[in-house]
Amino acid sequence: MQELHDAPLAPLTTFRLGGPAARLVTATTDEEVTEAVRAADADGTPLLLVGGGSNLVIADEGFAGTALRIATTGFRLEGTRLELAAGENWSEAVARTVEAGLAGVECMAGIPGSAGATPIQNVGAYGQEVSSTITEVVAYDRRSGETVTIPAAECGFSYRHSRFKADPTRFVVLRVRFELEDAGGLSAPLRYAETARALGVETGERVPVERARETVLKLRAGKGMVLDPEDHDTWSAGSFFTNPVLTEDEHAAFLARVAERLGPDTAPPAYPAGDGLVKTSAAWLIDRAGFAKGYGDGPARISTKHTLALTNRGSATTADLLALAREVRDGVREAFGVTLVNEPVTVGCSL
Repeated sequence: MQELHDAPLAPLTTFRLGGPAARLVTATTDEEVTEAVRAADADGTPLLLVGGGSNLVIADEGFAGTALRIATTGFRLEGTRLELAAGENWSEAVARTVEAGLAGVECMAGIPGSAGATPIQNVGAYGQEVSSTITEVVAYDRRSGETVTIPAAECGFSYRHSRFKADPTRFVVLRVRFELEDAGGLSAPLRYAETARALGVETGERVPVERARETVLKLRAGKGMVLDPEDHDTWSAGSFFTNPVLTEDEHAAFLARVAERLGPDTAPPAYPAGDGLVKTSAAWLIDRAGFAKGYGDGPARISTKHTLALTNRGSATTADLLALAREVRDGVREAFGVTLVNEPVTVGCSL
């Protein structure tokens, strides 16, 4: 294991923000990961897990403990069964499954970060979520001190949530197993209207899996959601806020606020979310509350390509980013009575 002290963390995040870690350990095997976690737990040392860094907002003061960078590798594909080590690059893994002609994760192409983070957030995009293909998660259980295999049914998956996110100090994801689909080189049925429109087909249809991936990458790039070191619109964590899920009463109150502010004929996006719940669009709320693309006059601003991404224009601090996030959150709440929730994990700071 590589060990550094007073180590910068900002370069390990897609925001390129945050202060140093007192200690940074890089683990390249599952055994090294569990060894580092056990050592930190035995000493009572605060522990921060770092994968691809695409979902972290680290305080300017840094992290006064051990940051464990999980850099494990392993891509094993047997038929339609896929196993990924936690440190594998997610976007590259998706590309390899598409090259093999398999369907199930192609619409999650271009999502930055590591495979180990995908079950934690129940990562998803363009009509797909990893929970639909994950079969098992292999993790180190810090409570029992053992490596366990958790079936998908016991992962507590819901929209951008899981048991791993609900109890973040218990499990350290080591490997993720998936069951993909061999549809003769075709994609899974397209569930997202924007993707179907871009492909010139109807929702529910299939297209060649590589064509689906390429289309998603183009859509993401147009929104600044594909990492590019030269493009500050991609110095972000992607979508900063989750799409709100409202109860029937909350949705009715929301519609009343929309009618009052924007007129009775305005129909905000609404998608069934199960059990009488309705999901609406955070991007729509942000834009209609007066925060347009490119909003802001400081070093942290809304992306010029997508209102849901908050970005570092090159010289921002975490304090700058959080100030912008609070302004957007509070503005949306004042306008529509809906409180946005941040998707990235905050370390040593909060909204």
